[in-house]
Amino acid sequence: MKYRYTKFTGDLLDELDLEDLVSKLSDLLLSSGFNNPWGNPLDNEEDRTMQALHDAILEALFSGGVLSEDALQKLLGEPADGDQEGARQQLEDLIQQIIERMMDRGFITGSPDLEREREHRRGVGGSTGEDAGQVRFEVTDKALDFLGYRALRDLLGSMGRSSAGRHDTRHLSTGIETVAAPKPYEFGDTLNIDPSSTILNAVQRLHGQEASGLAAQGPGGSWSLSIDYADLMVAQSEYQSSCATVIMLDCSHSMILYGEDRFTPAKRVALALAHLIRTQYPGDSLHAVLFHDSAEEIPLKQLGRVRVGPYYTNTREGLRVARRILERQKKDMRQIVMITDGKPSALTRADGQIYKNAFGLDPYIVAETFTEVNACQKAGIMINTFMLARDHDLVAFVRRVASICRGKAYFTTPYTLGQYVLMDYMDRKTKTIH
Repeated sequence: MKYRYTKFTGDLLDELDLEDLVSKLSDLLLSSGFNNPWGNPLDNEEDRTMQALHDAILEALFSGGVLSEDALQKLLGEPADGDQEGARQQLEDLIQQIIERMMDRGFITGSPDLEREREHRRGVGGSTGEDAGQVRFEVTDKALDFLGYRALRDLLGSMGRSSAGRHDTRHLSTGIETVAAPKPYEFGDTLNIDPSSTILNAVQRLHGQEASGLAAQGPGGSWSLSIDYADLMVAQSEYQSSCATVIMLDCSHSMILYGEDRFTPAKRVALALAHLIRTQYPGDSLHAVLFHDSAEEIPLKQLGRVRVGPYYTNTREGLRVARRILERQKKDMRQIVMITDGKPSALTRADGQIYKNAFGLDPYIVAETFTEVNACQKAGIMINTFMLARDHDLVAFVRRVASICRGKAYFTTPYTLGQYVLMDYMDRKTKTIH
C-alpha cells in the first residue's frame, strides 16, 4: 500500500481564537436594548437574530483583529484575480463554520421558531425565504460565565494586579500568613503555633529553673524539654473578613439614551464581580437587584440577560429590597454597590401604587429615599454609589447618601466603571469599617 503526503496548509478556522472572538462579541451577547431604545425589554428579536450575529462576526473578523493580515489575505485573495464571488462565498462559509463551532462549544444555542412550528402542526405549512422570519439564537450560561471571566481578567490586568487575595482589615488575628511578631497564646486563638518562639520560651524557662536548682535532670544526665501552656506562642496574620454584597443595577430608560450605552458596561462589571467572588472569595456572598419603576432580586445567572426598559428610577425600592437581603446575611461586612446614572424619579407608596415624577429632584421622592438610606445606616450597611452622570443636583444627592452610610461616591464613566468597582471591592485595608 502506498501513501501520498501533501503539504498541510491548515484551515482558516484553525487560525481563529474562538474565545477571543466570543469576547469581541460581548456587546452583542450582553445586549441591553441599546439598538432599540423604545422597544419592549422582553422583545429581543432584533439583536438575537442569526443575521445580527453574522454581522457582528463579520465586523470582528475585519476590525477586531481576530484574524491576522496573512489570514485575511488568504481569505479574500488578490483583487487582481477577479474571483470576488468565490472570495465572498468563502467568507460566508467561514462565518457559518464559526457559528456552528460556537454552538458546538456551548456558547450559543439555536432558538426554535415556535410560530412556524404551530403553523406546521395546524397544517398551514411554513413558508421559506424572507417570509419565514428570522432565525434567532440564545446565549448560554457558559457564554455569560466566560464573559464574566474575560471581563475580570481584563479589568485586573489594567489595574496591574496579577491575582486577587482576601479582604484585608486593620485588625490582626491568628491565621496562616504571618505578618507581625508572634504573641502569647490566648484562649480562643487559632492554634497556629510559632515553633521557634515557643521552644525559645521553654528553653529560657528551663534555664531559669536550672539556675535556681529547680530543673530536673533526666536519666544519664540528659535534659528533657517540656513545653508548658505559658510557653506557647502563636503567629499573627491580618484579619480576613467576610462580606455580603448586593449589586444594584439601574435599568431605567436613561441608561441607554443620549447616544451612549451605559447598561452593557454595568452588566459586564456585575458579571466580573460575580466571577471574582465565586472564585477568589468563596466565603462572601453576592446578590443582584434591579431597580426601575419598582425593584426585584434576580438570579446571578440572569445578570447577562437583563435589559433596559421604558422605566423610571425607584431608588428607594431598590435600597429596600437590598437591605432586606443583607439583613439575613451573617457577615462581617454588608454593603450595597449601586450603579446608576439618574436621579430618583419614582416611589412605591404604601398602597402599592407607583408615584412618578421625572422633572427635577422631587422633594417627596428624595425625602423618602433618604429615609431608606438612614434605615440602611442603622442596619450597619454601607452604600457605595457609582454614578454615571455629573449633574450638579445628582452630585449633591449622591454625596449625601455616601455621608449618611459612611460609603463612597464615585463619579465615573462606562469605560472606567469596572476598575472603580473592583478596586473598591478588593482594597479593604482603607475601606473596611470596624
